[in-house]
Amino acid sequence: MYLKILTPVTLLVLWLFASLNVTPASAATVPEVTGEAAVLMDFSSGQLLFAKNPDQRMYPASTTKIITAIIALESGRTNDIVAVPLEACNVEGSAVGLQEGEQISLGDLIYALMLNSGNDCAVAIACHLGGSVDGFVQQMNKKAYEVGAVNTHFNNPNGLPDPNHYSTARDMALIAGYAMKNDSFRNIVSTKTQTIERSDPEAQVYLCNSNKMLWNYDGAVGIKTGYTEAAGQCLVTEAIRDNRELISVVMKSEGVNIWTDSRTLLDYGFTQFKTVTLSLPGEHAADVPVKYGKLDHAPVVTAGSLKYCFPFDSQEAITSKAELYTLKAPVDAGSKAGELVFYAAGKELGRVDLLLKDDVFRKPTAQWWFWLLTLAVFLGLAFLGSCYREARRRRLVIRGRRKYNYYW
Repeated sequence: MYLKILTPVTLLVLWLFASLNVTPASAATVPEVTGEAAVLMDFSSGQLLFAKNPDQRMYPASTTKIITAIIALESGRTNDIVAVPLEACNVEGSAVGLQEGEQISLGDLIYALMLNSGNDCAVAIACHLGGSVDGFVQQMNKKAYEVGAVNTHFNNPNGLPDPNHYSTARDMALIAGYAMKNDSFRNIVSTKTQTIERSDPEAQVYLCNSNKMLWNYDGAVGIKTGYTEAAGQCLVTEAIRDNRELISVVMKSEGVNIWTDSRTLLDYGFTQFKTVTLSLPGEHAADVPVKYGKLDHAPVVTAGSLKYCFPFDSQEAITSKAELYTLKAPVDAGSKAGELVFYAAGKELGRVDLLLKDDVFRKPTAQWWFWLLTLAVFLGLAFLGSCYREARRRRLVIRGRRKYNYYW
């Protein structure tokens, strides 16, 4: 059932309309990027503010290591001591020179993976946590699917070229957004330099983050660089300004353009858009119909917050509509009762779950079937009792007649 909101939500919408001075989003200067595929995503809402070939299959190169690192962190085994397998030694590309049999903590391997982009570290992590590279790759693909990266398939943990190892700009943004919700991951990718522990005094222990955005872009907090000849220059970046977090993904850019592309996208998001809160948790949104309840209708409230980014000069009117279920009492407080949907210019902006504010009890008269059943049982028992008594009376009569005839 659909009901329009004529409550504080309406006041919120009117306030939003008054506070936004805008032409359509297309009026803003759309950035030009060299990269073959790119997106700019708002971290809190997942909204894309810019997209260029967002779903085109691309080689992700070492940005693959984002998912390798988050799986390792979520394992809860960062204190494990990893015995480096032969398979992790002499891996092509960037490495920290792991040696067969070397003992190193999983936590230090993750730092070397993300700061120095160690391909050997990726293989060591995969073998330790997955039993083999193939076993770990299965975990990678499962995790990618879980976070919504449905156009992605990984074939190794480090991003070395492989025809069956691909992703998209949109998917990499989703993976990065998921990973950045983990505080340990966020701390690692924002680290500029780190010293790890290794038993060999000649081994590399000093790590320097290859992501120049940490030094050269105000508010940058990560995330990961990548390069192979087939993939070109790739970069996933997150930056924070004025309590807004944006994630940019650029794939197959050229040379230093990877930095200017990323900077251009982030500047566009920070200077051309503002974030507006459409909903806050616990706001009364509507009254849901309830069958058999003591009340015919019960109040519902928003389950969470919803934010949306609008161009600074946008004047699109925002509307909202409650899509409500019909509930049957009894029903507990907190039960989902529908969704609150926001629109602008005929486009759906997002949805928030609506939850029942209070318990709704069933009214006694609503249990007519119970009393009808009880009456039917009572009448049935009375009928059976009557039949039993009548049968017993007849047996006694017959017995009496037989006795009388016998003595006669």
